[in-house]
Amino acid sequence: MSRLLLIGPPGAGKGTQAVRLAEAYLIPAISTGDIFRSNVKNETPLGKQAKAYMEAGDNVPDSLTNDLIRHRLAEPDAEHGFLLDGYPRTTDQVRELDEFLNGHGAALDAVIELVADPDVVVKRLRKRAIEQGRSDDDEAVVRHRLQVYREQTEPLIDVYDGRGVLVKIDALGDIDEVTERIIAALAERGIALPDTAPEGVL
Repeated sequence: MSRLLLIGPPGAGKGTQAVRLAEAYLIPAISTGDIFRSNVKNETPLGKQAKAYMEAGDNVPDSLTNDLIRHRLAEPDAEHGFLLDGYPRTTDQVRELDEFLNGHGAALDAVIELVADPDVVVKRLRKRAIEQGRSDDDEAVVRHRLQVYREQTEPLIDVYDGRGVLVKIDALGDIDEVTERIIAALAERGIALPDTAPEGVL
């Protein structure tokens, strides 16, 4: 099984690729965004706290996020592998994740960075906002989220690049093509698809 992290700016297609890669590698996709949105929708205490940050385009504070991820990674389905989408976002969260994985004798096998032009990202997210009615996708919020990403998350790329686990992928183009690029790049690093991968997945 593989322990993977998917990283990239909002609108780069992380959610879509996370689902496809999780199916291909037979590991759970763990998305902080999905978990927070579910809590917001169900108006849980965590959701109420997270809602204000999400609607402003800010990251949910580490104190809330770290506890959530530790609990999720400790579940049985993540014991032999997982794909993280949306976490870690900051160097402090990297340290939290390192501590958790070290405590279980594990480490990330690869960090997949999806690279996309900011203007293309804004167009993608504006389209999604119209289609899904998402309040966190108006243009001002999207551009703020991109700025937050550049300031807080891009330093993670340097950290993982220094560890030799970073894989850069062009995120623009057909969804299938992007998936194929990721699988091919991981294969070059010795991370192969399981023998029982679903039909139709390269």
